[in-house]
Amino acid sequence: MKIAAAQIDLYPDLEKNLENIRAWAKKASDRGVDIVNFPEASLTGYLFEGFANVKQEAVASALDDLGGLSRQLGINMVVGTPYRMDDQLYNSVVVLLTDGRRLLYHKTHLVSYEQKYFAPGSEPLTFELGTLTLGTIICRDQDHPALAREVGEAGAKVLFISCAHYYPPMEARLKVDKNRALPIARALENRLFVCKANAIGSYRGRINLGHSMIVGPNGVVINEAGETQEELLTFDIDESRLDWR
Repeated sequence: MKIAAAQIDLYPDLEKNLENIRAWAKKASDRGVDIVNFPEASLTGYLFEGFANVKQEAVASALDDLGGLSRQLGINMVVGTPYRMDDQLYNSVVVLLTDGRRLLYHKTHLVSYEQKYFAPGSEPLTFELGTLTLGTIICRDQDHPALAREVGEAGAKVLFISCAHYYPPMEARLKVDKNRALPIARALENRLFVCKANAIGSYRGRINLGHSMIVGPNGVVINEAGETQEELLTFDIDESRLDWR
């Protein structure tokens, strides 16, 4: 199975983000990718207080568009977006599968300002794709070992982490090492492949320094992006060698 992390810029414009996601999904398809992970809030952009104004009708229409693209290209996608259900707004990823399934994971561990707009999720997500079980978490969730452990104990061999690490510039620089270390630790602790997609760029005086990565179950970084460029990281998992040493 060939996995990918798409490190992309995010915009406060759903249509512009949709166009960019479509373009990178096509690039991933052209490279033979089976499933591609996109950053947190990749569909709407990471809007801070603007999350309160997101229209679910627009999100639903964009997801229908991407679902059609997934089936057309034969590529599965993990897409970050605010998602409203049962009168609650969640910070979510939607897993769009080529067989038409649409799965949801809601971020469990919200940062402080997110708590004004989002309800926390309560259940991890794992799903089957081919012969593998995969799981998803979002950004701050990576700080909490128990959540990744729960995904691993459910049988997952690959953990997707969708992130949007926006900080004031000095804080962004200081937290690079921490945000690189956590996916490596989660991979090694649980003998998982970790595929982390982070955003790049700036918004509202905050910056995002990338470092998307794919990590092996032995904690070795297989592929890592830089800090300022959109990039597609890929790795073809040999399913006969999942227990790396």
